[in-house]
Amino acid sequence: MKKQSTIQIAPSILAGDFGHLAEEAKRAEQAGADALHLDIMDGHFVPNLTMGPQAVAAINRATNLFLDVHLMIYNPFDYVERFVEAGADRITFHFEATEDVEETLNYIRKCNVKAGLAFNPETSISMIPKYLDKCDLILLMTVHPGFGGQELIEEALDKVKFTRDLCNQLNIRAGGVTPKNKASEENQLPPFDIQVDGGITIDNVDRCARAGANIIVAGTSLYRAPNMAEAIQRMRMAASSPA
Repeated sequence: MKKQSTIQIAPSILAGDFGHLAEEAKRAEQAGADALHLDIMDGHFVPNLTMGPQAVAAINRATNLFLDVHLMIYNPFDYVERFVEAGADRITFHFEATEDVEETLNYIRKCNVKAGLAFNPETSISMIPKYLDKCDLILLMTVHPGFGGQELIEEALDKVKFTRDLCNQLNIRAGGVTPKNKASEENQLPPFDIQVDGGITIDNVDRCARAGANIIVAGTSLYRAPNMAEAIQRMRMAASSPA
């Protein structure tokens, strides 16, 4: 498993040059990214097509970055093994894309990779508490999934705050662990991972972090920045020390 830091900046390669995926992965690594976010779209769950396991495998060969694979596809269970074999370090799928949420989360973990669960902006926050102890990450979309370059939906940050407050209230930390009345060292586990994805820029990343997100996915604002390393550094600083 590849190493991650506490505050993670994950460039979304969806905003990169698809004719040079290996080079774009290396560019993110050299710029100091913590992870690489790979959006997998099937043209059905979302109205766009992107890449499959072979492209993920090629990217995996090109970089040592943690591969954060985001499945925006129906029937994600059927594709877990293929993306694990391709090199995924975490597989996140959508609550709205399957009726077998718990089964899919369990299967991803059985494959020895991290399991994430994503929620679209319109999905009720009442669905979130049920799964906090069954996954390693909650992804709260801050745009409607399917296309890059959208503006952040500010109301989505209310869901981020709700989720972080709930984690703090229940003392849910990394890996879905709930260390109640345990030894003090267990309470030093890293915070539960809450990821935001969509429309995030240097101008709004502080609000995302203040709401409680600790993993920031950004595509256009990083891949199309004049200097990706400088853009990642500025975004990390803003996310680490929100005003």
